[in-house]
Amino acid sequence: MARYIGKDMSRVEGVAKVTGKAKYAAEFQVKNLAHGFLATGAIARGTIKSIDTTEAERAPGVIRVFTHLNTPKFNTGSDKSFYALQSDRILFNMQPVALVVAETFEQARFASYLVKVEYNGEPHATDTESLLAKARVPGSRKPTPRGNPDEAMKTAPVKVAAEYRIQMEHHNPIEPHAAIAHWEGDKLTIFDKTQEVYGVRRHLAKVFGLSEDNVQVVSPFVGGAFGASLRPNYYPSLTAMAARELKRPVKVVYTRSQMYTGYGYRPYTIQKIALGAEKSGKLTAMIHDAVHNTSSYEEFNDNTTSMTRGVYACPNLLATTKLVDTDLSTPTWMRAPGAVSGMFALECALDELAYELKIDPLELRLINYAETDPESGRPWSSKALRECYRLGAEKFGWKKRTMEPRSMRDGRLLVGWGVATGVWGAFQAPASVRVTYRADGTAHVASATSDIGPGTYTVMTMIAAEYLGLKPEQVKFELGDTRFPRAPAQGGSLTTASVGSAVYGAALAIVGKLLTLANADANSPLKAAAAADVELMDGRLRLKNDPSRFVVAADLLKRNNLGEIAETYQSMPSAERNKYATQAHGAQFVEVKVDPDIGKVRVTRIIEVTATGKIMNPKTSHSQELGGIVWGIGMALQEATEIDHRYGRIMNHNLQHYHVPVNADILDYESVFIEEDDQIVNPLGIKGMGELCLVGIPAAIACAVFHATGKRVRELPITPEKLL
Repeated sequence: MARYIGKDMSRVEGVAKVTGKAKYAAEFQVKNLAHGFLATGAIARGTIKSIDTTEAERAPGVIRVFTHLNTPKFNTGSDKSFYALQSDRILFNMQPVALVVAETFEQARFASYLVKVEYNGEPHATDTESLLAKARVPGSRKPTPRGNPDEAMKTAPVKVAAEYRIQMEHHNPIEPHAAIAHWEGDKLTIFDKTQEVYGVRRHLAKVFGLSEDNVQVVSPFVGGAFGASLRPNYYPSLTAMAARELKRPVKVVYTRSQMYTGYGYRPYTIQKIALGAEKSGKLTAMIHDAVHNTSSYEEFNDNTTSMTRGVYACPNLLATTKLVDTDLSTPTWMRAPGAVSGMFALECALDELAYELKIDPLELRLINYAETDPESGRPWSSKALRECYRLGAEKFGWKKRTMEPRSMRDGRLLVGWGVATGVWGAFQAPASVRVTYRADGTAHVASATSDIGPGTYTVMTMIAAEYLGLKPEQVKFELGDTRFPRAPAQGGSLTTASVGSAVYGAALAIVGKLLTLANADANSPLKAAAAADVELMDGRLRLKNDPSRFVVAADLLKRNNLGEIAETYQSMPSAERNKYATQAHGAQFVEVKVDPDIGKVRVTRIIEVTATGKIMNPKTSHSQELGGIVWGIGMALQEATEIDHRYGRIMNHNLQHYHVPVNADILDYESVFIEEDDQIVNPLGIKGMGELCLVGIPAAIACAVFHATGKRVRELPITPEKLL
């Protein structure tokens, strides 16, 4: 029986976080530190005609002002991402035009306002709607249809077609992006807010022409990221450049406003979707076309329609994603990238089809349930979505729902109930850890993964404690440093599956090494036992089927003059996975109450039921789920990055005017897990949940709003003026 896995555990780093002991990127203490502040541009496209830094350079405390005129050129190779201060070219509004470095942050910020810039402006285009005629399929591979969707759509007895829009959305993590860089000769150390320390190391080594061994990236704590730190942004190279030029450490921290053009966003997305069905509700054709913006200088594609291909059983399908180039900074991955956007359109269209057919929306999903992967035909490694629907409907009281819009009320408020499906891939990537088991009964575990908030420190500690037979307080897990073994970026909900499998594998290897030592003794009580027959428990290496036969691990090490034994282990996705389709699934049931006089929507109740393999730590897992629900409410009802297209400039680049949910918006929400015993996805049977929990929420809210009001709003966010 598991001692820790599957049981609630509080965060092992929780006390450090709430007492301030946990150091975030901008908080490391470095001697002789100088402070950089970015001056940003005022046009969306063109060139810098002239830049005058004279007054800024004379300001108190200023050490140097870097512009495109005096910043060394970076080795960028074929990388098309944005590098700051490399030319006079302006590619987007609020692009950095200078970096002012001074003795204090306040001095640098004051002097940045003294930098005077004149521009040669050029016509710009930032409105995706006006550029649809220029939409193009990214890359060289054209999407292939399944069956004959056009012909099937023409002959379908029942069909619906609609167009959906999602406004641009920003991540807005609490911790601003920041870096502190310092050099010792040709060796660079940088403290950076990142979801992949090895990615930043590779990036900086290339930029400065260094061996990767000469770059150390440190990022032990990240105060939220959601994809905003998956790739190296423009500030680490700028910070390292300034530190090298000035021969002293430099810190650069984004302001809240600078975060809106400093790392990307969820792109503005337009989707057309057509569904054809038999009168029984069986889908016969699906055509899903999405267009979203990218930047003029770099191609980003979030594969908006990719999930459409594998959700419902349908013989004829075409799903495409096209891009349009805009004079904005490049979008990036944002929690549940592509999936939450694409599933918003698909699930709302399915709700529209349910009303066209007069079939309950939940029943329509069951009619089109995919017993095998519709795209590949492969069996699922596990799929408990049917159970998610059943349990969610039961807990929510779905059978009491009346079909007619505006038919349910609470006093003067209109009540609406909506349902949607969530899907996400059950991913795993190669990952390495180093486990050191010590004679004093403790263990050290290290991997260069990140913890952007889901509880990675805790779950890795739990897995190590479980399979090394120790108590969690006897295990120290460290992450976020390129001195540790390589791990993938923390994104795509794959960290626990990937790094957790490596911790598990390393622990078993430690057990194997101890058994080898034990079996070298002719009188060993474990003689002839295989590694699979033994386990570590409370400092004893013992037979699983006869715990009375054991050796004390500490004695074993001492007899062999060893203070510790170590194992560096890499886990890999198994070949067996390729024979199956691997996904995590969920169902969301949402209640809204709408004030008919002012159009205000409140999400009063949510039951979210998800099937994500084995749950390691229910406490942090439920926290993840509730976080996804809150995010979905923001996306559905509040969040929109507003651009004044006359200037190509973001107008609400702060938390006063960019609205996100607050405590008063959050009411009665429950997350429930249906555990799956999946031996295929990875040794621990883990599937990701951090993205999945968001995927169906905006769609379910939109469907509930229609049920309450009878008005179909096909554009997010659903604000009062769209309902009045």
